Amino acid sequence: MNYRTLGRTGIEVGEIGMGCEGFLEKSDETVKQLIDAMEEAGANCIDLYSPNPDMRSALGKALSGRREKFVLEGHLCTIWKDGQYKRTRDIAEVKEGFEDQLKRLGTDYLDIGMIHYVDSVSEWESVKNGPVMEYALELKKAGTIKAIGLSSHNPEASLAAIHTGLIDVLLFSINPCYDLQPANENLELLWDEKSYEKPLVNMEPLRQELYETCQRLGVGITVMKAFGGGDLLSGELSPAGKALTPYQCLHYALSRPGVACVMSGARSLEDLKGSLAYEDVSDEEKDYAEAFASFPKISWKGHCMYCGHCAPCPKGIDVASVTKFLNLARAQGELPETVREHYAVLPHTASECVQCGACEKRCPFQVPVIKNMEEAAKLFGK
Repeated sequence: MNYRTLGRTGIEVGEIGMGCEGFLEKSDETVKQLIDAMEEAGANCIDLYSPNPDMRSALGKALSGRREKFVLEGHLCTIWKDGQYKRTRDIAEVKEGFEDQLKRLGTDYLDIGMIHYVDSVSEWESVKNGPVMEYALELKKAGTIKAIGLSSHNPEASLAAIHTGLIDVLLFSINPCYDLQPANENLELLWDEKSYEKPLVNMEPLRQELYETCQRLGVGITVMKAFGGGDLLSGELSPAGKALTPYQCLHYALSRPGVACVMSGARSLEDLKGSLAYEDVSDEEKDYAEAFASFPKISWKGHCMYCGHCAPCPKGIDVASVTKFLNLARAQGELPETVREHYAVLPHTASECVQCGACEKRCPFQVPVIKNMEEAAKLFGK
């Protein structure tokens, strides 16, 4: 398992994690088998948005004696009422639900306390200025949670939140179809067929800005919906008009700036092992560039996907990394110190580019690499 640092939290997470859907309506023995498979593979991060009491109790039993081996991303504001899940901002319910979570999981802390499901700027303002954030800060100060997170599907709300400095971790929906959709408070539009009726071109700028800003500010991203609820794995159901493999979906998400871990939507032991196999498959099996370039309904022309097809450079320049740092600076409108320092330690920089054009010939997306290298050399210097 490859491990990544979850932003400024310093928490090390395996790049493949587990969403809690796979634990729902499973026997204690099956939940234990899932946790056993994670431990064996070195996968350590689990998202726990569901407040289902049976799931929490079964998971607590499976984690007994090995809690410290796992990073738990538990949620605030999600409770179980009248036999079903409910989102709440009522602080009494929030506290009761959180305490129930700790008790059933058999732990006295959570690694990440995720403020659940904030999809509008106005709702973020309400959370930020109300008792929910006050409670989250109290939990963090007491060490009951190590980091404060936020789950969202809206880049506008997410950007508003991370710019405050209150949010350490963002749980966000990332895949190559959702990334084309504009910010909206109605998450249903992300998978509505009508949203994909017209040709779509390139990543929505606010989403790219979100990922790059998270990387710059040290906000770690954990990913949900990497498979689009499974639709992206079906040529018939995919909004792109062509099926992707699970490995391609995982690799796309893990290639975005700021991303540390993808929560696998595994609903069975077989599904989980399939996602964990990502760590051992070849680069060719992970490669999404050719598939993206041939999408019948979507064009990524001119947009760097950080896929690495531009390599090798005769001068040894890591073109994808240079482009990523250039885009980070573009998004900020200035040259942040952290970006400058990361660029400075590259063994070969854009100023060494001889404009041979080999990279542009190999790029599946017709990115103007030479122009980018010229801009980077001018911005960063020698």
